[in-house]
Amino acid sequence: MLTLQNISLMLIALFAGASFVIQQAVNSNLRFEIGSPWWAGFFSYLGGTIVMLIMIFLMRDPIVTANLTLRSSLWSWTGGLFGAIYIAISILLLPRLGIFTVVALIVVGQLITSVAFDHFGVMNVPIQPITITRGIGAGFLLIGAILIRW
Repeated sequence: MLTLQNISLMLIALFAGASFVIQQAVNSNLRFEIGSPWWAGFFSYLGGTIVMLIMIFLMRDPIVTANLTLRSSLWSWTGGLFGAIYIAISILLLPRLGIFTVVALIVVGQLITSVAFDHFGVMNVPIQPITITRGIGAGFLLIGAILIRW
């Protein structure tokens, strides 16, 4: 059902998608301006870390206790690792493939992985079995990414 709240949430998600593309271009530009993909990735994370710290203080989020951190799984702390992989690959591939192709392939990778996570309930994701239409949709996305580069 399309409610005003759902439409607002969809618009926020579209903004997140636009931010993703802008981030890729900014990181690629910084790479060439300072001569290093690794420093560009570092400064990207540093900027994000500063923004998150500001939000923690603005929202008055309580400090996470040692007890809570010890109860969490080691796997839950690997988000930064996967973010670094994503940023490094994006920075390295964008000048070679172009932003449209890189973003299309990243989205296809995200969607294929999402289908698998949904189907198998990986990391406590609610199980949503793959259907023929979901499989066809993922296939079309892959074909679209190939056609973009063709």
